[in-house]
Amino acid sequence: MAQSKLTSVDFEIFGNVQGVCFRMYTEDHGRSLGLSGWVKNTRQGSVVGQIQGAEDRVEEMKSWLKNVGSPSSRIDRAVFSNERQISKPELQGFCTRY
Repeated sequence: MAQSKLTSVDFEIFGNVQGVCFRMYTEDHGRSLGLSGWVKNTRQGSVVGQIQGAEDRVEEMKSWLKNVGSPSSRIDRAVFSNERQISKPELQGFCTRY
């Protein structure tokens, strides 16, 4: 059985995404999908981060970031960049950065 392709992607989420537990929910959802990555608030009021893992799981996470988020959040826009194939995960676990 071939191992699924590994992908890394950066993201930035705009809207009402700070002060609504967005980072905590992102971390929990990323872990539940078996992804590695990080998430952090910006001074501009958005949330940025990076996710790595199996291509299908990364796609699932991108959809969640774009459409679901935390229960109290309002997502206006999700921007994904630097999407690339990786041979092995460059990050361990999923964490919140400060």
